[in-house]
Amino acid sequence: MPKLTTSAVVVSALCALLLVTGCTRSVDGRAVSIYDNPFQVAGLPTTSGPSGPRENAPTSDLIAEHGDGGEVDTLALNAVTDVQAYWEEHYGAEFEGEFEPVDKLISWSARDSRRDSVEFCTESTYRMVNAAYCRLDNSIGWDRALLLPTMTETFGQMSVVMVIAHEYGHAIQNNAKIVDRDDPVIVKEQQADCFAGAYMRWVAEGESDYFTINTSDGLNSVLAATVAIRDSDPDDPESVHGSAFERVSAVQIGFTDGAKGCKGIDMDEIEQRRGDLPQSFEGASGEFEITEKSLVELSKALSVILPTPKEPTYRYDGAEIECSDGVSTEPVTYCPASNTIATNIDGLAERGTATDDSEVPLPVKVTGDFNGYVVFISRYTLAVQQSRDQGLVGAKTGLRAACLSGVATGKLAESGRAQGDITLAAGDLDEAVSGLLADGLAASDVEGKTVPSGFSRVDAFRAGVLGGEDTCSARYE
Repeated sequence: MPKLTTSAVVVSALCALLLVTGCTRSVDGRAVSIYDNPFQVAGLPTTSGPSGPRENAPTSDLIAEHGDGGEVDTLALNAVTDVQAYWEEHYGAEFEGEFEPVDKLISWSARDSRRDSVEFCTESTYRMVNAAYCRLDNSIGWDRALLLPTMTETFGQMSVVMVIAHEYGHAIQNNAKIVDRDDPVIVKEQQADCFAGAYMRWVAEGESDYFTINTSDGLNSVLAATVAIRDSDPDDPESVHGSAFERVSAVQIGFTDGAKGCKGIDMDEIEQRRGDLPQSFEGASGEFEITEKSLVELSKALSVILPTPKEPTYRYDGAEIECSDGVSTEPVTYCPASNTIATNIDGLAERGTATDDSEVPLPVKVTGDFNGYVVFISRYTLAVQQSRDQGLVGAKTGLRAACLSGVATGKLAESGRAQGDITLAAGDLDEAVSGLLADGLAASDVEGKTVPSGFSRVDAFRAGVLGGEDTCSARYE
C-alpha cells in the first residue's frame, strides 16, 4: 500500500463483473446455491482427514525417460496417470474430437552437471528447476531433484500433483486447439491453472484412484503453493503467469465450474477481471508502514467506502479491551457493545512487515503491509454488519467480513478520489490472499473464529473485490 495523503476518496462502482462464477450447481436435477451453507466449499462439504496418495493405490505403468524410479518420479507418474483418467472421462463433454494422452514424459535432475544433463524441448536441463509442457513433441517433463522435492517439503505431495495437473492443462489446450502460438502466455497459464482446479475438484469428490484431498488444510496448501509460484514483480518482462490473486482465482473457477468455466478465460476476460486493480509498481513503493496516522487515514476512507449511521470509536493503545459482548482478537478487536475498534499497532505492524524471501525458493506466505491493513479493514466491516442488524457471530459473519473487505480493497484501487487519497499497490491483493489462506483472521467473526476452508475465505474476498456489495449481500445474507 503506497502513500496516504489528505485529499480524497470518491466511491464509484467497481466493474460488477460476474466472475463470481458458479453460484449454482445441479443436485438431482435441481439448481441449488453453492453458498447456502458457509461450511461448504463450492458446494462440497468441508472435510478434514488425509491429503495425498491413497493407501494401496495402484502404481502407474507409465515410464519417464531418464527417470531414476525413485519416490519423486513415482509420485509424478501416478499424477500423470490420474490426470489422464480425469480427462479421459471429461474431455468429450467439453471439446470436440478425441482425447489424446501426452506422447512422452521426461524426468531430470537439476543438480546434474552440464555433461550429464539431458534435453527437454530442445533445451538442456542443466540447472533447469522447472516442470513444463512441450508443445513441440507433446511431452511433459519435471525436475525430480530440486523443484518437486521442495514443493513436497513446503506444501505437501498434493502440490506436486497440482503442478502436473497444470502442465497437463497445457496439453489439453494443444489437444483441443483452443489456443495457438499467438495467444498471450498469461491466457495459456491461467487456463492451465483453471484446468488443474477442475481436476482437483474431481479428486476432492473422491473420484481419483490415486489421490485424496480434504477441503480444509489440504486444499489450503494447494492454493498456497499456487500463491508461491505467482509473478511477484508485475514489471518484470518475464511475468507471464499472473499475480497470486489472479492465479488462485483461475484455480477457483475450475474447481467451482469445471472445465467449461476455463474455456471462457481469454485476454478480455482477464482484463475484465483485473478491472482497476494495480498491475505495476510504477509510481508506488508497494509498502507503507502501519502507524496510527496511516490507520486514521484508512478509517476516513472506510467511512466513505462503507458508511455507517454511527461511526465506530477508534483506540490505538492495544487490542485488549473490556467488552460485554465480544472478545479480544489480536492485533485488532471490534467490540459491538461500545462500537469500538481497538488496535495493537505494533502487533498489526509486525503482521504487515514484509520479509525478504529472496533466498527462499517457495515462500510459504506472502508478507507485506496489506496483510495487516486488511485485518483492520475486516474489523471495520463488523461495525458495518452491526449497523445493518446482521449477526456478528458465526461462519457467515466471517465470510461477510472477508467479502466486504474485498469491496473496500477494490474501491481503494479506483482512481479519481475526492477525500483521503489511499491507493492500492501491485502485490497488495496477493498479501491479502496469502493471509486469508494462512490464518483467515480477515475472514473471522467478532470472536476471531473463521471457517476452516481457505478456499471459501479467499472466494468471499474475491467476490467482494470483483462483484461489489451486491454480491456480498446475495451470498451471505
